[in-house]
Amino acid sequence: MTDPTIDQVVDQCRAYWLASGVPQDATDDMTAELRAHLGEAVSAGKSIDAVTGPNLESFAEEWAQASKGPAPTTVNNPAPYPRESDSRTTGGLWWGLAVIVTLVIAAAVLAPRDESIDEGQWVAVWLVGAAVLAIGEMLTAGFFLLPFAAGAASAGILALLSVSVAAQITTFVVVSVLALWLLQRFAKGDIEGELIAVGAARYIGSAAVVTEPVGRLQTGRVKMGTEDWRATTNATTVIPAGTEVKVVEVRGARLVVEVVN
Repeated sequence: MTDPTIDQVVDQCRAYWLASGVPQDATDDMTAELRAHLGEAVSAGKSIDAVTGPNLESFAEEWAQASKGPAPTTVNNPAPYPRESDSRTTGGLWWGLAVIVTLVIAAAVLAPRDESIDEGQWVAVWLVGAAVLAIGEMLTAGFFLLPFAAGAASAGILALLSVSVAAQITTFVVVSVLALWLLQRFAKGDIEGELIAVGAARYIGSAAVVTEPVGRLQTGRVKMGTEDWRATTNATTVIPAGTEVKVVEVRGARLVVEVVN
């Protein structure tokens, strides 16, 4: 599948902007900016798809946001973007579960037996405890009781095999602590996963160098890699040429930058 041409991309974006209510003068400005931007990218050896991303409609919408009026997307407003931590976190969870299962099997095989214990009593203690803890987890949903339910269930399995009480208690403690650590990491990764930026928003967080002074009321230009962009800032002072900045927002056809501390 071949890349679309610059004219095709520009025409499709322009049609989208006009259809979605972007004013004519803003559309004309963005059309010229996009054509120049794509031309520079192609001259630098980049493909058009690398600039626009896989979804041209999403790309056009990102450029239109400032002119249409919705709140711009910033690093503090991450909701629209998927997280790339999901696969890593899920993989870590499966590895942790494998370790727990291995520990239980090892305890079942290697731990000493004690035929004198009341097997049925200890099985009942552990399994009833696991059930109570599991029900408590469903009522609280805090990922705190579930690890101990897993530990109690593991100990109950060992009780069925007449493993010594000391080994059962040790397994309960080890599995509970490991499961608690694992679930806390899973929950933390789910909340704090790194965002995958799409379209123009993938530039958020990138470093750039000011080539023409940038101010809140003065549009300048920045160089980001091989690409040249119009830029503005929320800062009250003008950022002089040569200053290293980072992109904090994509506002229509312009980048919003701030000085790197």
